[in-house]
Amino acid sequence: MRAAVTLVAERGTTAIKVSDLAETADVSRQLMYLQFGDRDALFLEAARDLLTRELLPDITQEPEGGRLRVLVTTRHFARYRSFYRAMLMGSCAFGLARILHGLVAPFGQQLVVRMPDGSLAPDLVEDFAGFVVGGWSVLFASWVVDGPDPLDPEAFADRLIRMLSAVALRERPPELMITVGELD
Repeated sequence: MRAAVTLVAERGTTAIKVSDLAETADVSRQLMYLQFGDRDALFLEAARDLLTRELLPDITQEPEGGRLRVLVTTRHFARYRSFYRAMLMGSCAFGLARILHGLVAPFGQQLVVRMPDGSLAPDLVEDFAGFVVGGWSVLFASWVVDGPDPLDPEAFADRLIRMLSAVALRERPPELMITVGELD
């Protein structure tokens, strides 16, 4: 897994041969094909491994909804920007989006359930959480792919906290209100 993360960060996803991965990981090509089936499956498993090994333990230690949880997440993506950027710009983008959605969905559901007015019908909680997580994923992908170099995880964490706070508020701050005329 670490060999895949390192090579993808250095070369992107398209410039890596299975033989290069096998050599870097000190395993046979046959073992790689038997274990993963193809190169993209290996890259996606490497992403899942990186997220579950390095990010999830850190964010689950932090208090629910705290700034530090968001900051830990933005720091992780900034640290591994080359890897995630290559993954988001290649054939693995959809697969990575599904992995991220699966890992982040429980946090989105916690946010939706804790909304102050509690007005969402139970059947809409999952849909709204998916909507929130999908938006989060797009913001993260845009930041990782197109953000300034180097990325500023603290500034992006603050931006996310402001956005998530606005979503969770029953009454929107005036600067977030949109009138019907502005939509035309």
